[in-house]
Order: sequence, then C-alpha cells, then structure tokens
Amino acid sequence: MKVLVVGGGGREHAICWALKKSPKVTELFCAPGNAGISSIATCVPITATDVDAMVQWAVDNAMDFVMVAPDDPLALGMVDAMEAAGLKTFGPRKNAAIIEASKAFSKELMAKYHIPTAKYKTFTDEAEALAYIDQEGAPIVVKADGLALGKGVTVAETVEEAKQAVPGHDGGRQVRRLRPDRCHRGVYGRPGSHCALLRRRGSIAPMPSSQDHKRAYDGNQGPNTGGMGAFCPSPKYTPELADQCMKEIFLPTMAAMKAEGRPFKGVIYFGLMLTPQGPKVVEYNARFGDPETQAVLYQLDSDLFEIFNACVDGTLADLVIRWKPGAACCLVLASGGYPLSYEKGFEISGLDRVENATVFHAGTKFRPHRRIPHQRRSGSGRHRLRRHPGSGGGACLCRCKADLLEGHAFPYRHRKGLGRLKSYSPLLWVRNQWVSHPFYLF
Repeated sequence: MKVLVVGGGGREHAICWALKKSPKVTELFCAPGNAGISSIATCVPITATDVDAMVQWAVDNAMDFVMVAPDDPLALGMVDAMEAAGLKTFGPRKNAAIIEASKAFSKELMAKYHIPTAKYKTFTDEAEALAYIDQEGAPIVVKADGLALGKGVTVAETVEEAKQAVPGHDGGRQVRRLRPDRCHRGVYGRPGSHCALLRRRGSIAPMPSSQDHKRAYDGNQGPNTGGMGAFCPSPKYTPELADQCMKEIFLPTMAAMKAEGRPFKGVIYFGLMLTPQGPKVVEYNARFGDPETQAVLYQLDSDLFEIFNACVDGTLADLVIRWKPGAACCLVLASGGYPLSYEKGFEISGLDRVENATVFHAGTKFRPHRRIPHQRRSGSGRHRLRRHPGSGGGACLCRCKADLLEGHAFPYRHRKGLGRLKSYSPLLWVRNQWVSHPFYLF
C-alpha cells in the first residue's frame, strides 16, 4: 500500500515511524515532512494546508491511503476533499473537526448535552469580555475561539493579566471561570492526552492515558506552549476513573456529535481536569496530540496501519489492539526563546551518539552534512523529541536526560522534572498540567 501522511512535526514523525513497521505499507510519503522524517519516508514539498495541491498530488501518484494528522488541514476540509477524489482517508470530516476548530462550538455542545465542563461565556465584543472578567475575578482563563497551536490560551492569575489577553485575540472570545474548589486536587491533561479511535457507528477504542507539560519553564511557570514533554500512561488515570469518563464524557460526546449531524471518525483527544466534583472536559482535539503521540505510539504493540484502515472501514471492533507494559516519556528540546522570540538556523549535532532513545524531529530542515532547526509556518520552535521506554516516568526521565545533555551545541531549553509526579500542581490555571485520554472513535 502507498501511504501519505500529511504534516511535518514530531507527531507526524512518530506516526511515520510506527507506520513504517507495517508489512502492508510498501511506500511511505509525508507532506511536507522534515529532516528526520526524510530518513524513513519520501518527503513531498507541499504545505499541509494546501488542500488542492495535496489532493492533486495524492491522485496523480495513486495513493492507496491518506492520513491527515494536523488540526489546520482537518478544519479546512482536507478529508472531505480527499474522499471526494476517491481516496481512502483517515481523519474527521470538516463538520466534525469543528469540535476542536471552534472552542465556542465545543463548549456549547457540552452545555447542550450536559457533558461536564467548566463555567464559561463566549464574547465577540471586547468591552463585554472585559466587564465579565471584572465580574468573575481571577484566576481565570481567556481562550481564543479558533486554532492556535496550543498557545491561544492565557491562564491568568490576576484580573489585569486576563484583560491584557483579550485584545490580543481575534474572532470569538471565550472566557472561562475555573473555581479553585473545582480544581485544587486535579491533575490536568492536554486535549487529546486521552485519545480514542472512532468510527461513525459510535464505538470507541481507547489508547493509554498520557500527561503533558504545557508551561515553558521549570516549576510549571511561564507561557503556554505546544507542549514541552509528556509521559504515558498517567498513574492518576485509574480504571475506575476510566469507567466514569467513558459513561459521563466519552460516549455522551460521540452521541452528541451524531445527534448534531456531525459523526466523528478518526482520533479524538479528551483534555480532562479532575476535580472534587468529578472529571470535567477542558477541551477536545480532533487528532493525535503532540508531544503525547510520541510517547503513546511507542507503547503500541499492534500494526498502526491495520488500526487506521479498520477505523475507516468500520471494522475496528474486530481488532485486538495490544499495548506494551511499562511507561514511555518524551522530552522536547526547544530553541532558547520558545514560545516567544527565538533564533533559528542552528546546527544540531550528536544525534548519532544517542543511545537507548528514539529521536523525533519537529521543525528541522536538512542541509548537506547538517541538520538544522528551521521555523516552519506553524511556528512551533520545538526541534527534537526524545522518547524512552521504562518501567516508570522517573526511570524514563533519567535515561532520557543522560543522553540528551551531551554534545549538543545549539542554544536549547528543556523542562526539568518531567515524569516526576510530585512536581505536578493541582491548579490548572497556575501550573497547567493535565491528564488526558486518547481514543480511536469508529
């Protein structure tokens, strides 16, 4: 089978890495790909958001299967366009991908169908949003309505900080009040950390939970990022909690989407917060998370292509999906100023000396005799992702850091304390750690 993966980050590198192991994948392509992906797949120089060019290339080159990984092309309707051209494609259609593309839509969906979530209000008028912030006080979360690469949120500890965030967002405003008594014991997962594969008939095949580190700096300080690391599974996500989430959140969400005429097929990521009143949804992702995917897919002990194919065919329930025991973690090396202003173009060296780890690339570009970080249109700034297996997060972290901190000259930053549960804060708006669960929905 000739397979095309759309995207070019660390998530897509991990997906290609897993697909490459399938005996059914005879030729693997990635558009646009990156320096690391080029070692295992043929990279195609087409921007992930160029729907027409991507579809035309897939048709001209007789792709047997297409996997659309990033949020932007999903929101633009790339799956719809691929299917209209007769191409078998994994991912939600545009009318279902809105569950991530519009935070206002997802909050209204949860309110309508009584899916547990935080109090919120949506604004298009700046003055009304500012007045609401004065009324509710802080801490408070201000979030842009559309897609923002994980960085469209301000977790404000003061009213002034919240107000400063409002004029900086375009389009709809969503201001959510999160009360301390709802979150003070919680562990929080990034949207998609608990993921599932979905088929339009409404069945769910869960993947292991994971835990993300969103804040840029040590001690869970600094601005939000696209993710500074993750580990899998989360010990906070117990079997009892999984059953509760399935009954109160996962199945009701899929039923709600079906009732709205937006059946979901693909991967959905449930970002959860665990509160004294029970688990609540922070937000949804309509695709694999990044960097959670790098840790989660390492634990997969089944053929990823068979899973994708069965999801599209509607036969996922017939598959037995196996997962490895133990744990895995992913540590991100980011350019020094990420996610704010940072330099690019530094040479990355020493990758050939890394042992007991797999290196995934995000935003790298290959030049003769060099691999350098290169700012992609997505603006991620995250360059190298390392994933280590182990019996626990701490064991993973120790081996990971031992390999990472030797022989790398470019000015990078990474999060310390990854995988150490005692470093997690219970406050979403202060520390911004969350537990999430990925699912295949079918």
